[in-house]
Amino acid sequence: MQRWPTPRDLAAASHAEVLRAWDRLGYPRRALRLHEAACTISHEHNNYVPDTAEALRALPGIGAYTAAAVAAFAYGQREAVVDVNIRRVLNRVFRGQEPVGSGVSTRDMHVAEDVLPHEDHVEWNAAVMELGAVVCTARNPSCEQCPVAEHCLWLARGRPQAPEKKKTTQAWEGTDRQLRGAIMALLRENTSGIARDTLCPTSTVAEVLPLEPAPSLQRVHVLAAGDFSRLERILADLIHDGLVECTADVVHLPGD
Repeated sequence: MQRWPTPRDLAAASHAEVLRAWDRLGYPRRALRLHEAACTISHEHNNYVPDTAEALRALPGIGAYTAAAVAAFAYGQREAVVDVNIRRVLNRVFRGQEPVGSGVSTRDMHVAEDVLPHEDHVEWNAAVMELGAVVCTARNPSCEQCPVAEHCLWLARGRPQAPEKKKTTQAWEGTDRQLRGAIMALLRENTSGIARDTLCPTSTVAEVLPLEPAPSLQRVHVLAAGDFSRLERILADLIHDGLVECTADVVHLPGD
């Protein structure tokens, strides 16, 4: 916010600058979508973030939840904001059950819209969100402290639990996602880029790499476990996603 205080300021930055500032905040494609949204706001909305959920949803990378949240909390619009906490509270209080599945369903949205007050709706969204985060938690909810306990259908039914689901953990070590992140970190450190043959050797590492490769480059090769065809495939994916460019056999961030 200090570096790019307005959408127009962000729109004027290069993709490389944005990706470096984003660093390890999450999926780097989100940084590019944020930049695209800033460009659209600058060119089509006179440098002002739109104030309606409909207009916000038309921006690159903005989905229903983000559009509703910005419209509600930034502009005071009457929008049902449904995050994981609000979804849990509304399902318990009004439907007497735990939420089913992981995503927000059409029925979830109907409930949220039906109970959203016409006055103090911004405070309502914030309060229900906080209630779910602090009191009506997923595990061990503090029903004795809940201000709406007497109205809660879930509590009246004896707090029925949803069928236990087997937890699945997403692997990280050794995955393509980890290797993608290592390549992006390497390119953030090198504004002049990395020779493609250095990043993805076509022969043995000793023949093409410096005697003592930089730690970040060494990390990429260690994660690849010597499978340089895998490196080439992941690099091609990064180029396809617009996160990396290759010019004259030099791999670099877009805009470097």
